[in-house]
Amino acid sequence: MDPCTLCPRQCKVHRSNDEVGFCGIGSRPVVSSVGPHFGEENVLVGGGGSGTIFFAGCNLGCVFCQNFDISHHRHGRQVSIEQLAQAMLELQQHGCSNVNFVTPTHVIAPILAALELARAQGLTLPTVYNTGGYDSLETLRLLDGWIDIYMPDMKYSDPRVAEELSAAPDYPQINHQAVREMHRQVGNLKTERDLATRGLLIRHLILPENLAGSFETIDFLAEQVSRSTAINIMDQYRPCYEASSHPAISRRPTLEEIQSVRRYAIRKGLNVLAR
Repeated sequence: MDPCTLCPRQCKVHRSNDEVGFCGIGSRPVVSSVGPHFGEENVLVGGGGSGTIFFAGCNLGCVFCQNFDISHHRHGRQVSIEQLAQAMLELQQHGCSNVNFVTPTHVIAPILAALELARAQGLTLPTVYNTGGYDSLETLRLLDGWIDIYMPDMKYSDPRVAEELSAAPDYPQINHQAVREMHRQVGNLKTERDLATRGLLIRHLILPENLAGSFETIDFLAEQVSRSTAINIMDQYRPCYEASSHPAISRRPTLEEIQSVRRYAIRKGLNVLAR
């Protein structure tokens, strides 16, 4: 973090001095909310919900972000490593199924410090790395042994679309490298009593006009990662934030656009989650 090279942007600002780069976060993480979440995938929820910790800031600049108040406007409060560890332990005490770090890439250093402290104090829940998928190999290798379930987005297959919609023209290349590394660490998704315990779970949001490169993403997973990769093909895109200024994404995807992607993923043999 000093200088910061945690993510592929390599801003190299001195975050220990509260300098900020693209993500807008300084030395301490900013947490928007903590609590059980019942809107995640069924394999993460269980009876007690997924224990989510939403971090403010983001290393992507998605113009259609549904959580723009958190990611772009950075609403939340600064927390210490000790407070973050305590939040993890409280989620476990509440009966949550896991500890789910939402948008963690830019604050993974304090997360790891807090996770080490929480485990020393009795944390046993599986950990979920719930990321936009723009993660460097060097940082992911630091997570080996600390993260049980990787849940990255795979947003784009076309660098031009990634640049226009998320200010990250190298997203496809970086994302593919990251997904391979995540799978190397934890393998295919494993469950016990219908709850995920370890493995890779891909999220892919369908965009209008196949702007997300859905078929190319499915081919990559089936041919270069694992034909058994678990994937949630998400149909809830709606124009948010600044999407109205981009005509191609100013509408929801059609039912046929959604169903054609699901049919293709099933034909390729992927483990397509019902939800």
